[in-house]
Amino acid sequence: MHLEELQRIVACGEDSQHQFKREITHLDSLAAELVAQTNSGGGRIFIGVEDDGRISGLSPQQVRAFNQLLSNAASNNVRPPIHPSTRNVATEQGIVMVVTVADGLNKPYMDAQGRVWVKNGADKRHVTSREEMQRMFLNAGLIQADTLPVPGTRVADVDMAAFDRYYRQRFGQPCPEAEQIASLTSLGLLKDQQLTLAGVLLFGLQPQRWLPVCMVKAVAFYGNSIGDTQYQDSEDIYGALTEQFQRSFAFIKRNLHHVQNGRGFNTLGELEVPPMALEELLVNALMHRDYFDSASIRILVFRDRIEIISPGHLPGDLSTDDIQHGKTKRRNPILSEHAAHLLPYRGLGSGIHRALQAWPQIELQDHRSGNEFRAVVGRPKPQTQVIAPAGIGGYGLSPEVADPVADPVADPVVRLLRVLVDGALAPSEIQRILGIKHRPTFRANYLHPALAAGWAEMTLPGKPNSRLQRYRLTDAGHRLMQQQPGRP
Repeated sequence: MHLEELQRIVACGEDSQHQFKREITHLDSLAAELVAQTNSGGGRIFIGVEDDGRISGLSPQQVRAFNQLLSNAASNNVRPPIHPSTRNVATEQGIVMVVTVADGLNKPYMDAQGRVWVKNGADKRHVTSREEMQRMFLNAGLIQADTLPVPGTRVADVDMAAFDRYYRQRFGQPCPEAEQIASLTSLGLLKDQQLTLAGVLLFGLQPQRWLPVCMVKAVAFYGNSIGDTQYQDSEDIYGALTEQFQRSFAFIKRNLHHVQNGRGFNTLGELEVPPMALEELLVNALMHRDYFDSASIRILVFRDRIEIISPGHLPGDLSTDDIQHGKTKRRNPILSEHAAHLLPYRGLGSGIHRALQAWPQIELQDHRSGNEFRAVVGRPKPQTQVIAPAGIGGYGLSPEVADPVADPVADPVVRLLRVLVDGALAPSEIQRILGIKHRPTFRANYLHPALAAGWAEMTLPGKPNSRLQRYRLTDAGHRLMQQQPGRP
């Protein structure tokens, strides 16, 4: 380091990677700073610099003494020991000792009292949260969440029919009843007579009874902001991982457009985003999420993009560039092993690469401070057409939420009208066909706007709550549907 570089750094002040000390007075304080930096990506300590950035300098005798103290602290007061490097820079005020601390490879590091420190801005803080401590052990590869037993579970909580199907598919023969416990244990699904997290998520009868946050929250919005007050569709997705994958994929597909892409007039068309890209990103979220984090996976479908958000930033020193080129670290090895036989997953680190090949409009965002990973999938601008005169005002919805320019698949009213083309149906049957499980969403975003626009009507208008009530197209609704190709 040259004097000019030193002066530039101290002029900018302290931050997470640059700490100033006039001198070393306490080994414990120095050890805590070394621990914090090596746990937080590394950094530099400038000895001989005041807190306000003024250079006070050291004498040659002080430099020799502080080098000895630094060696003792790094070897005896940091566990496991670290190996900082030093460089002396001569200034008019004296020598400045620059201590460089590398990003640790064996995190979490601790001081002599067993305390874990991390940087918190220019300061440091003591890690006390069990969740944060677990995450540090997880990122260091010292523990895997999916291998840990889930308290309170037992063999009776296994869906044995599902496990037997899996066992037959993988090994070509049924699992003998007398060997079920041994097989579950050897496959990492049972430990100490309790199901592991992998066992609960893959073959548990009621996974969310034990792991309530291990689910998917999905919402589709009319616009492009998560702050919208009304939404088009929503679903809380529970069950084993295979069910979560299937229902999450179905949720995204039903809220996307289909495009003709040169296909025949009467065909359904192709999904606007290649299904392979969506499959790969969904599996990635389910397989590699941080199961020590108390957040759920989120799927947000906006007008211009899809966001798949999973708890847990990329492990270790992985970057988004690394995973695009196939580099991988398995955060949940047991889940990954079995997922290769249950989901479209190979575990070779090629999933992100395949997704980008199928659909390059994907942005990968690794948020370490928020401990989450986002895959943002750009949607193509839909080819829209006007299906209602401006006076209808968005089918009875507020003008800031819906507009009269509707897409024939994404627009919920058009989707409902297509279902009614072949005749009158009960509301429960319409919901089933559309895949809408949330009744208030169905009524507010699909049924009521269609009624308000005059495109659908009750078969028993005088008895709106009758169990025999059905809904059908009006003449105006039939005329509208004659202009719209395809079926739901």
